Amino acid sequence: MTGDLKQVRLGRSELMVSPIAFGTWQLGGEWGQFDERKAIEAIRHARGLGINFFDTAQAYGFGASERLLARALEDELREARENVVIATKGGLRPISGGSGEVTRDSSPDFLRDGVDESLAALGVDYIDLYQVHWPDPDTPLEETGAVLAELRDEGKIRHIGVSNYSAEQMEELSQTVPVETLQPPYHLFAREIEGDVLRWCLDNDVGVLVYGPLAHGLLTGAIDEDTEFADDDWRSDSPQFSETSLRQNLTVVRQLTEIADGLGCTLGQLAIAWTLVHPAVDVAIVGSRRAAHIEESVGALDVDLDDEALQRIETVIQGAATAAGPSPELNSN
Repeated sequence: MTGDLKQVRLGRSELMVSPIAFGTWQLGGEWGQFDERKAIEAIRHARGLGINFFDTAQAYGFGASERLLARALEDELREARENVVIATKGGLRPISGGSGEVTRDSSPDFLRDGVDESLAALGVDYIDLYQVHWPDPDTPLEETGAVLAELRDEGKIRHIGVSNYSAEQMEELSQTVPVETLQPPYHLFAREIEGDVLRWCLDNDVGVLVYGPLAHGLLTGAIDEDTEFADDDWRSDSPQFSETSLRQNLTVVRQLTEIADGLGCTLGQLAIAWTLVHPAVDVAIVGSRRAAHIEESVGALDVDLDDEALQRIETVIQGAATAAGPSPELNSN
């Protein structure tokens, strides 16, 4: 039994999905240790709330998050597969030696092998949305597009998307196979895509599912100047959480919290709602290891940001330090 949550059309793909997607980057090991039982509970609670859209990737723990997602949704994936939209990503190859490092590889052979591995890890016959994780400068986009079209025609994947691509790269790839969706980083401290990228998506009816709407924890209010990340948490080496940048943005976080309080919502709900205001954005991906957190995120759909609230937010974030997005050379998103 699932909750009643509105669904939106994900661009030209015409997939009908919940505006909040459950993301599983946190469940691959790059965010430090976690309780798998509670993570499975969070996934199942998300489904119970009406979330039907789940995003994962081959690179998240080299299949670990895909397998965990499959365990959590096992019954429904077996009995009512059509009710769940599974998105995964490929195109990051582990560097030999067991270091955990990856390199970009969107070559036909690697993507084809990756799709088969993801299908096995997820325990499904097809992937609803398959996304190329990062652009690969060493593989012509025509070759990447050709194998994606083949995989679609074979029925292994149903829809084709990309992640972290520029407008120019999407335009070029679309000459071989239509790009249906984009997954970019987007939050109050990372707005670079608001220009040509989101405009291109609007003009071409490309569905947008943004990751990092909570600025990787910074916009939850749970991080302060004394927060220390574990050595196996990618944030411990991220410039976004360096002392200078963090101190500047925490001042902004406190001001945003005051706005959220005035609106009767949490800081996190404000941040998620803000991303969904943009006309090009269909879905916000929110990761969680605890059931209560995902329930709070779903509450963002009830937050109404009028013009006055948006202007107040805009004024406050003028004082923010821009947060550089992730990269596969540093982490796997």
